[in-house]
Amino acid sequence: MKLSISLLLIFLTAHLYCQNLKTIIPEKGDPFDFGIEVQNEWKKRNQLFEDIDNNKKDWNNLTEEDNVLFEKYPETYSSMWEVDGGGCSWYCGAGNYAVTTSSELSSNGNIDYKTKNLADFSYQTAWVEGKKGYGIGETINFSFSPVHPRVTTILFANGYIKSKKAWKDNSRVHKLKMSVNNEPYAIIELQDIYAEQIITLEKPLGNDRKLGEDVYQKYENAPNWDIKFEILSVYEGDKYDDTAITEIYFDGLDVHCLAEGTQITMADNTLKSIEDLEIGDTILSFHKETGDYEPSVIKELASKLHKDLITITFSNGTEITCTKDHPFLLNTLQWSSMSPEKTETDYEINNVVQIELGSIIKSLQSNLKIVKINEVSGTQKTYTIVDLDKNNTFIANGIVTGIEKLRASSRP
Repeated sequence: MKLSISLLLIFLTAHLYCQNLKTIIPEKGDPFDFGIEVQNEWKKRNQLFEDIDNNKKDWNNLTEEDNVLFEKYPETYSSMWEVDGGGCSWYCGAGNYAVTTSSELSSNGNIDYKTKNLADFSYQTAWVEGKKGYGIGETINFSFSPVHPRVTTILFANGYIKSKKAWKDNSRVHKLKMSVNNEPYAIIELQDIYAEQIITLEKPLGNDRKLGEDVYQKYENAPNWDIKFEILSVYEGDKYDDTAITEIYFDGLDVHCLAEGTQITMADNTLKSIEDLEIGDTILSFHKETGDYEPSVIKELASKLHKDLITITFSNGTEITCTKDHPFLLNTLQWSSMSPEKTETDYEINNVVQIELGSIIKSLQSNLKIVKINEVSGTQKTYTIVDLDKNNTFIANGIVTGIEKLRASSRP
């Protein structure tokens, strides 16, 4: 009897404690679809790339149907299971975190349900908790190094989503308690939907920093910081008690931008490698309103190590290696990037449109078409111009590109 009363008191205390936490309901993202029709479209898309590589087709003479397929399934994705594709994203300079869980379900033949599946960027695999019942109280912990780029967004692929049947058969998370550095942060109330779910945080998580600052020295002896999730309740599966989560991944700040060796046009029309730029240098800048090129003085610079950059190739053979959110000016004087939402959220740039094959980009000499986007393996040091005394543009490898000045809402 005493044990029952004690357990009841623990439950009531925890319930009241959770009631004092804010509740966050994620926004619905893209729906999942791995059905037969999508599989067939991927086969057609892959055959198109093979035909182009074998010179049976040409980028400049694709049918409308071909272009629709490439727009729907970009070159940076190698399969329909990839979460983030091979193009550059926040993970070019981030992602070096450790993931641990309180349990994991034993493998079933060649299929495993291990912790690593939470961060393998594949919709085909899932972590499944190993506790008897629905996994209430089981935990997932992400541990970030002290110099890791800050997190502003958390994305969930909730349930076992490799197929609609697997998703229905297995239990899905309903509520998670989220803690940051062991301090309760919020209750995450996930919807029972077969779609990505997205949380945009009020303030960035991680160690505060200023662009251009030597954060490695500042945080050299600081401890790791953690984000922890605890399962509080579930949506019951049609067949199994086991609760599954396919993927938890992030987006954020503090990643930049252009690869070493990128040639910046100076005010006197000479060229200087981006890694050799200094605060106070005068570069050539484009004034969008007047259409004139004019000198502008560098006020702030930044650099960082990145992995898996992308190289954009233009119709005159010019190439530029950059991150996914780096802004380029179209011939229509609209801003564009491969990740428009992130560019708008993080930087003082509005109305950004999607870069794609065939996009016409403004350059110093003439307008150029994007003809190829390739993945670059390995890790490189990258650089960007953060602020100028006037205008928000500079010329990189002859291409009109934008500075990356953080919005006030994105700063710590």
